[in-house]
Amino acid sequence: MSEHDDSEEEAFAEETLIQAIENQLEADSPPAAKATLNKLTLVGYEREEILQLMALVLAHEIGAMLRDDRAFDMAWYEQALRALPELPNED
Repeated sequence: MSEHDDSEEEAFAEETLIQAIENQLEADSPPAAKATLNKLTLVGYEREEILQLMALVLAHEIGAMLRDDRAFDMAWYEQALRALPELPNED
């Protein structure tokens, strides 16, 4: 696989995650998604930046799910969203 394929794959993954965040915002589920968007907008973040931060949190939880072979942890996810712009620690 070339470096070009990797960056295309990363862009696709990011787009997919951002679409998932957009869906959460539209459905207002979890409520922490919209609360986080509103909070970060108030402190001056651009929408695109906020979506990228939220996508990083979602990617972190999906990675942990796959690594630990467990279900999605909604409580952790909502807590991590509410902690933004501070990103979750890599463990």
